[in-house]
Formats: sequence, structure tokens, C-alpha cells
Amino acid sequence: MNKKNILKFISAVGIVVFFALLIPPAIGFFYGEDIKYYMLTIVSLLGINSFIFFLLKDHVVSLSIKESIISVNLVWLLLGIGGAIPFTILVDNISFADAFFESISGFTTTGATIFSNIEGLPHSLLFHRSLMHWLGGMGIIILGVGLLPLLNPNGSLSLFKAESTGISLDKVSPKIKDTAIKLWSVYCLFTFANFLFLMIFGMNWFDALSHALSTISTGGFSTKNASLGFYHNDAILWVTIIFMYISSLNFISHIKFFTGDREAYFHEEFKFLTTMIVLLSLGLALVHYTNSSDSFYTALTHASFTIVSVATTTGFATLNYETWGNVAVMIVFFAMVLGGNTGSTAGGIKSIRHIIFFKNILFEIKKSLQPDTISSIFIDNKEVKSSTLRSVFGFISLFVMTIFVTMTYLYARGYDEMSSISTAISMVGNIGPGFGLTGPAENYSFFTWYDKMVLSCAMIIGRLECYTVFIIFAKSFWKKF
Repeated sequence: MNKKNILKFISAVGIVVFFALLIPPAIGFFYGEDIKYYMLTIVSLLGINSFIFFLLKDHVVSLSIKESIISVNLVWLLLGIGGAIPFTILVDNISFADAFFESISGFTTTGATIFSNIEGLPHSLLFHRSLMHWLGGMGIIILGVGLLPLLNPNGSLSLFKAESTGISLDKVSPKIKDTAIKLWSVYCLFTFANFLFLMIFGMNWFDALSHALSTISTGGFSTKNASLGFYHNDAILWVTIIFMYISSLNFISHIKFFTGDREAYFHEEFKFLTTMIVLLSLGLALVHYTNSSDSFYTALTHASFTIVSVATTTGFATLNYETWGNVAVMIVFFAMVLGGNTGSTAGGIKSIRHIIFFKNILFEIKKSLQPDTISSIFIDNKEVKSSTLRSVFGFISLFVMTIFVTMTYLYARGYDEMSSISTAISMVGNIGPGFGLTGPAENYSFFTWYDKMVLSCAMIIGRLECYTVFIIFAKSFWKKF
């Protein structure tokens, strides 16, 4: 293992990220806030990464699989620490565990917060939270993939594999760098469009930009205590619904569509996610309509917003859906375990894994009834390999195991059943709100410092889709690669 490879790559990513994080203090300066210590911190972090990069400027980076996986884990951990420092500077009486939790929640696009009075935070810190979402949404490492070819002309496929979400790596260009550039171009385009529409429908520029960064990244940090419910504006809600949904789709499909492929979205994963969102939204709307005095349109608006927000793992809220009854809670629970498409900014299990899981169950039932039948599982008319099946079932097992361990920990700590299980699902699925103590009207400030560290680990494991984290604990990983 070449430590110089890891150090140079991490420093390169750090330069890009901390250069971007110079924007929040600039916004603070615009609003007349005291940003000197904040600015000094970010400049220092940028300087440290630049110094390391300069020392290794003549070293040619060529990351192996082992080095890529180690780099991925270290980047998320170190950025969590770096992102936490501004909170410790600008917020009185905040512990490092609180700041680290908020930072990890930002970069992993979970959107769970420890702040009860969000509107009391300075503009610089509010934007810092949203910008962490935006950087983490497409993936800090995808940003690095676009950067790494500048250091290593031979490419960075192993790093892309270590970070990329989903069950397979899909490219639209022969070079990974070109794919990463196209991903970021579409990402920026959607962010600008979302920002523009929010401005048109009544948000001020700061709130519109902050919410656009949080929406396209499917993050969920808001600048308001009541989240999007603050605005009482249906147009803003429907714009956010549309962009949350768009961001939960495969960004490779977006690229193909913009390059002329009119069938870019005609695949099973898109149909599955869209169908589930429509059915769950209609179901929740009917439940809310029959149990409230709201019109069906109002019920449909808030139900659709809730389902899309939860299913895409964004985590915005308009109303406290826990008060809509047990059936409503059950429907939202279904949405929590859904997840977006592969190659999207959404977290969770991902739709394609649900499809493969259920198709395999039906396949095994059919095989038990007709043992002599020779057949296979197909997705979009392509046969699913046995290695893919093993990977999917392995991931789901690790995902469920991580949720179970987190839930058991919380329950053993004395928290009630609903809070424990929903919080575990929310953390590992990078959703944000849960139920009970962590419901949409609550926050995470009541947890102890060690609870927050455990939950921070759960967020990282979920964001890196389990394998990337757990593999470093295997002896064979250190011996084989």
C-alpha cells in the first residue's frame, strides 16, 4: 500500500472542498456577520491540504482497490471533522460530538439536525450546512474522480467503483473523468433550475439557493425551523416535489436524455420507483383526506410531498405526518425503506435491489413448484448474473444488520421501540426524520454525545453502502489486495 497515493488524493479532494467552503464566510460577510475566525479556519484547512499536495506534486497517483477503499473511508471521516469546525466556532456551547454529527449529516445528505432554532443560526452557517449537502450529494469522491485524472492520466476506475452507488458501474464516456464532468454539469444545471423556480414562486435568493442545494442533493437541511412548511406556498412545494423526484433518478439517465436518448428513462427501476411513489402518495392522501378537514388537493399536496421527501431520502417536511394516524405512519414506513434509483443522490436500499430481491423470491417459488424448469432472472431484458444476486442479497443483509445493531443499541439505551427502529432506518438510509422522538417536528439534540457518534457512524456506513466500510475490517482485505 502506497501511503503517498492516499495522501495526495485526500489532499486534492480537500483543496477542492475547502475552496468551495470559502463561499459561506463570503455570504456571512455580505450579511455583516463576524466571519474572521471562520475564514481563518477554512483558509488554514485549505492551506494544510495545499501544502501536502505541493510536497507530493511529483508523485504520480495510481490507486489500487485497497487504496481506493481506504481513501473513501478517510475522506468522509476527515471531511466530517473539517466540516464540524465552523459549528464549534460560530455556535456557543456546542460539543464536538454535536458539530461532528451535524457535519456528517450534511456530507452524507441525511439532513438530521441537532439544532432546535435553525433560524437563529448565522447566514454563513446555514449556507455551510446546505453546501455540505450539495458537495456530498453527488459524492465527494465523484468530484475527486473528475480531479484525479489531472494527477493520474491513467484514470481512476477503482476509486469510482469504491464510491459509486448501485450494483454496477455505468458510464457515458470511455474516460471516467468525462463521465464525472457530465454528472457535475447536469447536477449544476438542476441546481440552478431549482433555484430559479423557487425565486419565481416567492423565496428570497438566499433561501432559494440554500433549499436548491439541499433538494438536488436529496439532503433536507432547511433554513427554517418548520422546513418547507414555513412558506405555506403550494407552488414551492410542487417545485420541490418535482426536483426531489428528478434527483432520485439515475443521473446517467439524465445525461443520456440530454444527449438525445428519448428512451433514457424507460427501464424497470424508473417504472418501479415512479409507480411506488404514485401509489403511496395516493394512499397517504386518502388517509389524510378522510381524517382531516383539508380538501383532497391539499391532502394530495402534503401527502405527495411527504412520500417523495421520505422515499428519495431528502427529509424535508411540511406537516407532522405522525398525527395522521397509524395507517399513515405505516405508509410512510414503506416509503422510508424504498430509496431512489442507482446513480442518484438518494440513499437507501435503491429500487433496483428491491426489484432483484422480489424477482428472485418469485423465481425460487416457481423453481420449488417446477424443479425441472430452466429459467433466469431478467432486468430490462438482460440476465442478472449470479454474482449480482449474491451482491444484492449481501448488501441487503448488511443493510438490515446495520439497522438492527443501531436499533438494538438505541433500545438498550432506553429509547422507545418506535423511536429506536425509525431512527436506525433513518440514519442508515440517510433519510433524516424518523418517528417518535426523532419525528418530523423534532431534532436530534437530546441524544448523548456517544449516541451521536454511533449515529454518525451509521450515517457513514449507509452513505458508503455498507460494503466499502465493512470490508476494511476483513483480514482478507489486508492480505489479498
